[in-house]
Amino acid sequence: MKKVVIREFGEIEIPCKYKLDLNKTRVKDCTGCWSCWLKTPGRCIYNDLDEFYKAYLDAEKVVIFAKVSQGFISGNLKTLFDRMIPLFLPYISYKTGESMHLPRYEKYPDIEVYYQGEFASIEDKKIYEDYIYRTFYQFYSKCEIKTITQSSLEV
Repeated sequence: MKKVVIREFGEIEIPCKYKLDLNKTRVKDCTGCWSCWLKTPGRCIYNDLDEFYKAYLDAEKVVIFAKVSQGFISGNLKTLFDRMIPLFLPYISYKTGESMHLPRYEKYPDIEVYYQGEFASIEDKKIYEDYIYRTFYQFYSKCEIKTITQSSLEV
């Protein structure tokens, strides 16, 4: 199975086609220039995530090891999600009863998320998980959030 790993914690080694280690990579902020839609469709002006975009789209599954940072996803992971907008078209559909960008590609990978960190309350945990589910729903991907155990890390 073609996999991509996005990692913010641990030294878990999973056979994969591409690994993005967010401990070593700071993702540049989106400038909001819209070039990825208008001037260079499907590509960001920074070109720093070109290999990631290609691997992400080619993957069958993306495994994310995310840190909980002050009760939410880290700023670096949120920036990565923001920078994934070139993978979608600027056009909006209301087919599902809500606004969603149209997909640029025929398929997107399934997502498996493991997270590490503490929450102040059960409600905070639900907000965190709901955000992840909603993000990947908008990204046209099936998403599973899994509890971290040694056996579950053997994906």
